[in-house]
Amino acid sequence: MYTYEYERIHIYTGRAQWINSKSETTGHREIITRRAKAGWRFVGVIPIAQTASGVIVEMDLAFEKEV
Repeated sequence: MYTYEYERIHIYTGRAQWINSKSETTGHREIITRRAKAGWRFVGVIPIAQTASGVIVEMDLAFEKEV
């Protein structure tokens, strides 16, 4: 059996979203590394919030651990 935990991250989209604009996620690698060291396995990303144009601005990182 597995237990699951989630960590929410926010994506910086800048002031305006244009077709060629860039979104940046910060901290996700550190979160995954920290969780892995604690015995958790990264299993995926769940989009939580998006702009009206469909740009994801919040997502949960999902982790599992055998109990």
